[in-house]
Amino acid sequence: MSEHILELNRVSRRYTPRKGLLGRGPTVHAVDEVSLAVRQGTTLGLVGESGSGKSTTGRMALGFEVPDEGEVRVRGQSLPRAGTLAWRRMRADMQMIYQDPLAALDRRLPVLEQVREPLDIHGVGDAQGRSDAALAMLGSVGLGADHGRRLPHELSGGQRQRVVLARALVTQPELLVCDEPVSALDVSIQAQVVNLLVDLQARLGLSILFISHDLRVVRHVSHRIAVMYLGRIVEQGDTDLILSAPAHPYTQALISAAPASGFRAKRIALKGEPPSPTARPTGCAFHPRCPAARPQCGTERPVMREVSSGHHVACHLAIGEVEPARDRV
Repeated sequence: MSEHILELNRVSRRYTPRKGLLGRGPTVHAVDEVSLAVRQGTTLGLVGESGSGKSTTGRMALGFEVPDEGEVRVRGQSLPRAGTLAWRRMRADMQMIYQDPLAALDRRLPVLEQVREPLDIHGVGDAQGRSDAALAMLGSVGLGADHGRRLPHELSGGQRQRVVLARALVTQPELLVCDEPVSALDVSIQAQVVNLLVDLQARLGLSILFISHDLRVVRHVSHRIAVMYLGRIVEQGDTDLILSAPAHPYTQALISAAPASGFRAKRIALKGEPPSPTARPTGCAFHPRCPAARPQCGTERPVMREVSSGHHVACHLAIGEVEPARDRV
């Protein structure tokens, strides 16, 4: 059996929106040949700027989005198409936590009923057993029976996110996909939820794909990091290695912009804005903003290669494919 509970093999996702009376708009390349793997019992942090394709990648990991190319595998088996009986049977073992806990909850139902709902859907045990399990899971995330009787708007933001976490874990899943799970919370509450997630992983053996733009949080929860830019993975490896010795210029810029990540780095100011995914640059997608770009970077797309044990980078400069620019006399 594969050591990886989740594998994404060269998955791509494109959208062609309608444009009113003028027909279809330009195709958006949201995700382009992304390959990722989450090892059993570990956390892979997926980081990058807004619009880089992180959330789409997370939805494809659970089957909510169907890749145009590539394959998603869970426990070594191809993920069935969403909505099929085989996919529904797997859903109890794969859960997602969203960015906004209030939007993820039904404002009309007491939270205990919402935590119990996945057990009702999958027909686990009898009614009393499901209620007991839901109450016990609320206790596991630091909430009590009194919280279970409340409506979502009667709870704080941190308590709501604990409810969402309890609902995701009540079926005892193996895989958890967290899409910016703490970005809507105050910093002090973020720390509480993140520490809770780390503790639950240790106790339950969870495997987690943790999507975030916050390197401080990613550093705390992740065993490995994958860096995404304009729909592609540009670097991945062990967390401490990536944060202390980043090889891709984009990763270096991200870390320099977040000194609170725990590693000192001279601030790197990138020029311009990320290009539109409807008009992807040729060659390396990052080259229009890269402070170290060479002519080849604009014409040749770099491939992902291993630069050290477990450390992969897609950059001509990092793997020595581009000759250094010569100083003019």
